[in-house]
Amino acid sequence: MFSFNLPNRFCGHAMLGAAMVLGAAIAAGAAEPDRAVRADTAEVVERMLEIAKVGPQDYLIDLGSGDGRIVVTAAKKFGARGFGVDLNPVRIKESVENAAKAGVSDRVAFHQRNLFETDLSDATVITMYLLPRVNLDLRPKLLDLKPGTRVVSHDFSMDDWKPDAFAEMEVKEKYGSAGGDSSIYFWIVPARVAGSWQWRLTIGGKPLAYAVSLEQKFQMISGSVRVGASSATLQDARLQGDQISFRFSAEVNGAPLEHRFSGRVTGNTIEGTVNIAGSRSQGQFEWNATRSAKAGQSAAAALVASAR
Repeated sequence: MFSFNLPNRFCGHAMLGAAMVLGAAIAAGAAEPDRAVRADTAEVVERMLEIAKVGPQDYLIDLGSGDGRIVVTAAKKFGARGFGVDLNPVRIKESVENAAKAGVSDRVAFHQRNLFETDLSDATVITMYLLPRVNLDLRPKLLDLKPGTRVVSHDFSMDDWKPDAFAEMEVKEKYGSAGGDSSIYFWIVPARVAGSWQWRLTIGGKPLAYAVSLEQKFQMISGSVRVGASSATLQDARLQGDQISFRFSAEVNGAPLEHRFSGRVTGNTIEGTVNIAGSRSQGQFEWNATRSAKAGQSAAAALVASAR
């Protein structure tokens, strides 16, 4: 988990500064209206890539890539592969030249393409510096990516999809000779886990049926569990990409038993372990939970619908 603090409100003067520069650029015919004017200094680019923990195993796609600096830096300093998309052919040509100068042309590419028509399925990391309304229009497409995909945005949030991590840094030359603060937002695409999950455990020689009902809003989850005749509310329920964990205490075989579950979500299955502790039983066991395919489809539709 990341340790960056989440602020009470996002954007603020960073958004105002970008909007002012964007307005001037559009008036001069120098920028597309769907993206902010790139103000990614080298220090901001590196911080974005560090927060996303980009490495040689990653495939990065930069949306509204400008002169290609994020993609080129990801390849040269972090060993990643990937490509950038931009509507401006002049920027695409400049990006290709910058990649050649950096010696990373074999690992990166740049395409003159509409970002909404771009296939993002190969990405392990998405980076962007887009206007707020574009972020929101793009949000359902991002949430449909493979769970665990990392998303980093410079300056602009995703409204009620709160970031998993946030950082703010002072940049002396953010807008040419003018300084300003840069905000960096980071998300991990969550698995779709809403619905009812069932599994069985044998504790003290007795098989027990478990049923957990999960509610989800982006990466935030909550729910309740039923074990035989007992029920409880889930505590410390967490979802990070495809990794899920929660705990609860319920009466089992006449005595309270603490359960701590952790596992990996793959479609309509969860595989992991559970640690139990009580006066009569304790130990670690395999955990295999299932959800009906219909419930999984409903969860997927609900998560995407909530993003619109």
